[in-house]
Amino acid sequence: MAVEPPTLVEQKPDVAEKRLRADARRNRDRLVEVAASAFTERGIDASLEEIARRAGVGIGTLYRHFPTREHLVEVVYRREVEGLCAAAGELAHEHASDVALEEWMQRFVDYIATKRGLATSLRILLTTNSTLFSDTFGRVTQALRQLVEAAVADGTIRGDVDASDVLHALGGIYSAPDTPEWRDRSRRLVKLLMDGLRFGAEKSTKA
Repeated sequence: MAVEPPTLVEQKPDVAEKRLRADARRNRDRLVEVAASAFTERGIDASLEEIARRAGVGIGTLYRHFPTREHLVEVVYRREVEGLCAAAGELAHEHASDVALEEWMQRFVDYIATKRGLATSLRILLTTNSTLFSDTFGRVTQALRQLVEAAVADGTIRGDVDASDVLHALGGIYSAPDTPEWRDRSRRLVKLLMDGLRFGAEKSTKA
């Protein structure tokens, strides 16, 4: 007896299931986005219930995606690193090399602000995930190195600096006191740092 081939309806993927998966992804992405803002604003005091409410989901949905606060913190931290590293290539494509470097360092200030908000939970993660920080630090350093080397090669910043010098200078921003004007002061410091990097650059000398 011949077996009839499956109908077109049977061959179609389950539309309802795909919609549920898409909704779940959107909920997760929204939770991570809201959590990044909340941790930056309130640090360790950020309430998971408030994060869920601002994301438009229930607390149960949050816990299904992120069983612990540290799990959520790790995902937020990796997201911030990925965005910072991706920005290096985007800025290099859109701007002159020195402008791209300055814009990236301003974004680094935002990254530091989020990292400061996550500091307590990140210290907990340090004891359980030994590769998290070595992996992310290496990626950030590489992104900065590409921008610095491009600006040196173009003669738009002085040639006697390297990425480790710049990263060390940016590290001072992270250790500054956490005051209400911290971010504005940090942005001014980035501009001062860029003035120093541009001073004596080959292109300036030739001009």
